[in-house]
Amino acid sequence: MALTRDFKHTIVERVDRDPAFAKAMLDEAATSFLNGEPDVARLILRDLVNATGGFEQLAELTHKPSKSLHRMLSPKGNPSMDSLAAIFGAVSSRLKVGIEAHTIEAS
Repeated sequence: MALTRDFKHTIVERVDRDPAFAKAMLDEAATSFLNGEPDVARLILRDLVNATGGFEQLAELTHKPSKSLHRMLSPKGNPSMDSLAAIFGAVSSRLKVGIEAHTIEAS
């Protein structure tokens, strides 16, 4: 069965109208990163960047070239800790929220 609506468009609209959803996505990105899932974290951040002004605005906020930011948040990206901190900081600032990472307890 084909999707009836573009996923990325849905994310953009939901982030625009639901600050709690945007915050939850940012929290999930931080949690994924801290729990050893950097691939998931990068993709969530990429969706958030696209939903909150795009890579050009992120480039201005982080003082990094937009092409570099695209590469960092690609599926095979490898951002440095400094770059990742700048991205998290810029996105959380744009959303006007803090980050709450949650660790998963091993059973």
